[in-house]
Order: sequence, then C-alpha cells, then structure tokens
Amino acid sequence: MVAVEDLLASPVISPRHAFQSPSSPGNRDHVRTTQSSVMLHGRSLRGAPEEGDKRIAVIIYNPEHERVITVVAEVLGKPFKFKESFKDITSQEHGFVVGIPADKARTSIEDRDKQLMVAVNTHCNNLGTPPDAQLSTHCDYEFLYIDSPYFRRYLARFLSFTLGQISHHEELMAKPRTLFISTTFPDVRAALPNLDILTVGCDAIEIRVDLLHDTRSDNAGSPKVPSLDYVGEQVVLLRERTELPIIFTTRCTNENGRFPMDDPALFHKYLHRAIQWGIEYIDVELWLPEEIRRDLWQRRGNSRIMSAFHDFSGTFKWHSQRAQDVFQQSCSYADIIKMIAIIKEHNENFELEYFRSRIKTQYPDAPPLSAVNMGATGQFSRTQNKFFTPITHPLLPIIAAPGQLSAFEIHRSLSQLGQLPMRSIYGISASLSRSAVPQASFYKKCFNELGLPHKFGAIETQPKDFSSIDAWCNQLDFGGAYLDPGVSIEKLCKQNRYFAQLNNGQGPTLTEAARAIGVVDTIVQRGDPSKASTQSSTASSSQNQHEELPPLLQQNDSSSDSAFIFDNAGWRGIMHTLIRDLAPSAYFGRSAVVLASASDDAAPIFYALQALKIAKIYTVGFRTPDTLASHSPPIEQFVNMESLQRARSAADDQAPFVIVSALGPEKGNLVSMMLRMFMPMGRQGAPNVNKVFLNMADVAARTTIDPHETAEKSGFASYGAADVAAFTTVESLRLLVGQNVPYSFVRMASGRGHLY
Repeated sequence: MVAVEDLLASPVISPRHAFQSPSSPGNRDHVRTTQSSVMLHGRSLRGAPEEGDKRIAVIIYNPEHERVITVVAEVLGKPFKFKESFKDITSQEHGFVVGIPADKARTSIEDRDKQLMVAVNTHCNNLGTPPDAQLSTHCDYEFLYIDSPYFRRYLARFLSFTLGQISHHEELMAKPRTLFISTTFPDVRAALPNLDILTVGCDAIEIRVDLLHDTRSDNAGSPKVPSLDYVGEQVVLLRERTELPIIFTTRCTNENGRFPMDDPALFHKYLHRAIQWGIEYIDVELWLPEEIRRDLWQRRGNSRIMSAFHDFSGTFKWHSQRAQDVFQQSCSYADIIKMIAIIKEHNENFELEYFRSRIKTQYPDAPPLSAVNMGATGQFSRTQNKFFTPITHPLLPIIAAPGQLSAFEIHRSLSQLGQLPMRSIYGISASLSRSAVPQASFYKKCFNELGLPHKFGAIETQPKDFSSIDAWCNQLDFGGAYLDPGVSIEKLCKQNRYFAQLNNGQGPTLTEAARAIGVVDTIVQRGDPSKASTQSSTASSSQNQHEELPPLLQQNDSSSDSAFIFDNAGWRGIMHTLIRDLAPSAYFGRSAVVLASASDDAAPIFYALQALKIAKIYTVGFRTPDTLASHSPPIEQFVNMESLQRARSAADDQAPFVIVSALGPEKGNLVSMMLRMFMPMGRQGAPNVNKVFLNMADVAARTTIDPHETAEKSGFASYGAADVAAFTTVESLRLLVGQNVPYSFVRMASGRGHLY
C-alpha cells in the first residue's frame, strides 16, 4: 500500500502538449500544424462504435444451455433476468438482458412487441437437432453456435453487428481497393487449417452456398442444394475462425451455380435466413422477382445487399443501353452493385472502364459498382476494378469464376503496368523499444504473400533522438513508416525542421486521431492529389464527402509539401483489443483507470476509451494536460488514498470497469495492488467476470510480480501488449499500403501461436 501511495503522490509532469494554444503561457516554441485534419481510408473517431439498437435484447435458449444468457449479459455488459413469455416483458426491462426458454417462447414470439424488443434465438448445434422452425421463422436474429474455444469471441462479434454497434461497411467503402475471396470448398472444414493464409489481403470472404456438398440433404426436388441446417453449420464453422465480413451467395444454374432457376422462393428462404444469422453481405441476384428483392431489402437489418448480375452469353456489351438499364434496375434495392460479363475481345475491357467512368459521372449518388469481365481476356479488368474485386487463391480446389486472379497476381500485374510502383516502407524503432510483436518480419512475409513490390527496412534510432527520421522520409521512393514507440508530434517537429516547415510552415498534415492524441506512430506517404478522383473506390458514394487519403496504389508525389500525413494507429489497436471478447456497449457509460508515467503514454488510451464512450477516467502517475483533457471524457486524478477509496466504494455502475496500465514492467507490483483494490464484487443477476485489465507492458521483460496473474485471480479478463501490438500492426498496414490482413495472421507470422 505504501508503494501505491508513493505512485499517487509523485505524478510525473508531462511535457507540453503539441496542440497548446499559441497564446498559452510559455509557448514561444509552439510547433504549428495544418488546421484541418484528414481521414485515412475513412479511419477516424467517426468509425468508432455506435450505440446501436436500444431495444430490449431477449434471448431464447434451450434449458440445457441456460448458461448462454449469462455469457450474453457479460458480452453486452448488462444484468440479466428470466421471463416465461414475451407478454411478460415491459419497458421496465430496459437495461437488462432477458432470457426466455425455447418451449415458452414458441407460443408468444409471433405476437411480441417488435418496437420494444429484439428477439435472438440461440441454438447449440452440438444438440444434434435443427433449430425450432417456429422460432427460426419469427425471431429477428438467430445465433447458431457450437461448444468451442471460439464461442465467446464469435458471440461478441455477432451481437456487436446485429445490434448495430459495429459495422465495417463504411471503412471498406473508403478504402482505395477492396478484395474478397470466393471459397469453393464443398465443406469449409477443409479451408480452416489454411484460413489465415487464404484471407491475407482480403476484406471479406464469400461462402458459396451452392457449392457446399451436403451428404445428408433430402431436397428431393433439388438434390444439389444443401439443406439449410447444413448451411447453418458451415456458417458457424467459418464465422468462428475469421473476423472478416462474410458474403452469403446462392448462385443459380444460369450464372455458373447450382441453385435451380425455377424456385425463386428457395432463394428467398436461404437469403432471409442469412440476414437472421447476422451475415454482413447478402448476394441477391438481379433476375429474382422484384417482390423478393424488395422484401429482402426491407428486412435486411444491419446486413448489406449486393445486387448481382452475371452474363455468360458472351453477347453482353458495356456500351449498350442494356448495361445502363441493368445498373439502373440494380440501384433500387442495393448497397453494392455487382456486374460481371464474359467477353471475347480485349478492347471490351476498355469499354468497361468507359462504362465505369460514365456511371460515376451520371449517378454520383448511386451505390458503389464492382464490375469485371470474365475469362482470360477479361483479366485486365480485374486489375482495374477498385471495389470488392473477387479473387481466388492457389490453395482453393477450384476457381469460382473463369479468369479469377489471386491477390498476388493482381498486385504483380499492377506493378508491371506501372500502377503499383515499388516503395520503401520503414519500421523506425528506438533501441530500447519494448515491442511485443516483431513487426519487421511480419511486413516482409506479408509483402511476399501479397506480391507487393515494396521493400521493407528496419531502422533503429537512439531513444529520444528523432533528428534523422527525415533522411528516410525524404527519399524519392519513400512509401511510409511506422514508429515504435510513437513519438510526440511536438518533439518530432522540434528535432526535424523538415517536418515543421511542411505546408508553408504550418507543419505536417494530421488525422483527427493524431491531432487529438498528439502522438504519431504512422507516417503515410500521400499520393498525387490530382489523381485521387479517378482512383478512389468511393467516388460514387455520397456517404464519403470527407477529405481522404488518395490511393496508395499509384505514383506518389514526394515533392509535395502535403505528401506526409501523420496518424496514430495505436488507439485502434487498444480499442480492438478491448472489444475482442465484449461488445462495445459493455463499456458505454462506465469508468476506467489509466496508469502511466507520462501523458504521451496515456493519450492513445484516452482516445480509445472515448471511442468506447467511457464516461469517466481516473488517472494514476501523471498529470493530464488541458489540451488532452479537452478531447477526453471527464478526468479525475487519484491524488491520495482518500480519492482512491472514494472511487472504490462507488456504486457498481460507476466504479471502474476497465484498468489500463502503460507503466513499465518494473512496476508490476504497483499495478497488481491497484487490481486488487478494484477487483469486481459479484452481485445476483450480474456477469461472472465483469471487469477488464489491459497491460501495455512487455511481460517478457518483467522483473516483479506479473499483473496478469493478479488480474485473473481477481476476476478480470486480462489482455496484454502482444494483443495491442498485433492489432496496431494490422491498422498500420492498412494505412501504409491499403492492405487488410487477419489479426491471427499477424500472430502467426510473428511466431506467436494463439487461438483466434
């Protein structure tokens, strides 16, 4: 306890913040920055979790799996109660998770108040029986699961998406190029061992339902159509092992699939069930009757509809009126429009590019267009399509469509065409950096896997000496850099007059996150602004009117003063770690404790907690500058034991819910004491583990007690620096080269095995 008192009594005064007002006292050496922040690939606090569906979450469960109610309550951060019928639920249950046994729910689910409650039917596939048909038909969503180590993580993603707290769609639309892989396995189990490799560079993964082979299928009229129960099992297996959005596709026989054209109702049945399963993207073929397409559109919930048109006749022409008619017809019920045709002559690729350009001009508010040509002759168009390009992989048994290319082949072709020039990406680390993930090896492995022509260089600098960074940033082939650890923007500009003089002396261009945090850990090389309008995959979307980073898959203009954009990826690494096993709502309105020795270390933590709508932050070990506090929730510093005891004795919903430590490993005993002081106290109807601990220190370097052991013994869910570093690496790669990789691939490439 004496050690805790010492920490409270000796806060380290942090250096002046980079964004003090020029009129602030003692600010004669203030470093100016550009006044307007920018968004990189749509990534800013605007992409933070939303409050989502505020209706009462009613969970239907099988009596032998009653525990699912407590886990749902933990994930959502709410207490729970049980009811016997939907009719017993009133507005008094707001703020609770309500559980109803399946046999009781069956009689009242159809007549429930849909404005008051959202019904989620849960079913464990280990039971060996299909879900109850009555409940499946009338529920809002259906959570199918199996008993496995991935259960909780899968549940957290399912609830976060279906309740509207998290959506990846806007971020994907803002990327300069997006790819999705089409799985063609008859059983997804065959893909699971290589799923990390298969999905490197992918932004979504398509499950081709029509290609699944169900040996148990009793569809007498459609022997090649897998049963809905089998499809549900396949979705669960895939969903448990990937965090990527899923595209649910039922391709018809006329479009190179196996679903029968003479039964449109069959398509509706499967596609609507996919919406109930919380699938992010639903592929709806344009030939289906309008009433079916309209109904799916109106009942899509948080799923996105991809209107799909395929022509295998070889007679479809992009310059024809029919092409424009298809596009206009698709617009009615679509978030994304996909048009694919097979061609005979190479010049038809250029006709497609003219069509794409004309559509953007004539329909600026239309959904984004994904359009490619099939066959070997049409492969060029696959390199030019920017939005949701379907790709294959050598490890897949068959390609999903003629002429499909892998991500490696697309990038290699772009490089040969001069559209993807070689860039030098740097990892700039301080010699005493406590990095938890060897990022250099990861970047090299990732570049090789994706066929990117870029080079990666690892640079080691002396701690607190950043004067030489501009030497690499000023290279003609500079493509970007990550800084480990992040550096104060003020310090960086003071030691590098090159950065301070950018933008006519206004300083570097900052993203919203970098401006608020005051620390940069990613330097992005901006492309030629004059080419931005022709390269962005979101030019046709009215939802993205912000100033964004021009695509990186083009020649950069290093001579431009505005070529560099400073960003902070670390806060997203922190946020994604915190919501890995919990829905964002578990943090809404709660309080947090942040331990650090300097405000620069705490700044990205503050920003992540603000994104999670934390209501109050208690601090230990440092003083918070006014400018940092202005971008954060209300802050209270623990200055003595009395203030600490006051927070400890607060009401349960006001007591600290999450503790984040950025102290070094040598102070593990102090962190452990703090954990014991705020250990959760159980209450009836409350989650079993209802607090979270995140330790930013490298546990391998510890010389004292391990806070993780204390946290787990004290009832905290515990996460470490390796998790944050891996998520931060994923974010940095997206910013630097526009590529998406799975978190699990980062851990695998860094030599750290894990359960996804």
